[in-house]
Amino acid sequence: MKKTLFAEFTAREGAEDKVAGLLRDYTRKVREEDGNLAFEAYTKASDPRAFWIFEVYRDEDAFQAHLKAPYGASFNTALAPLIEEDASVLTFLDPLG
Repeated sequence: MKKTLFAEFTAREGAEDKVAGLLRDYTRKVREEDGNLAFEAYTKASDPRAFWIFEVYRDEDAFQAHLKAPYGASFNTALAPLIEEDASVLTFLDPLG
């Protein structure tokens, strides 16, 4: 079964450009993962500090491989001081049957 989730976080005031740059680079890397089916990053039209990411992985194993990717830790370390939350807020999604 596919693993689908929605991640969100808010850039601190004045950090939105730096967050966007980090996220663009990270997006390229994640999209190259064998088990990644979608990784789409957005900002809210009415609030460019609000970042939303829609992610789909082939299955749980692909998602776990994503979590263990070496560039993930460095992305999260660089992101942490630039966002208001302690970390990305994750919402896991199930398809309507």
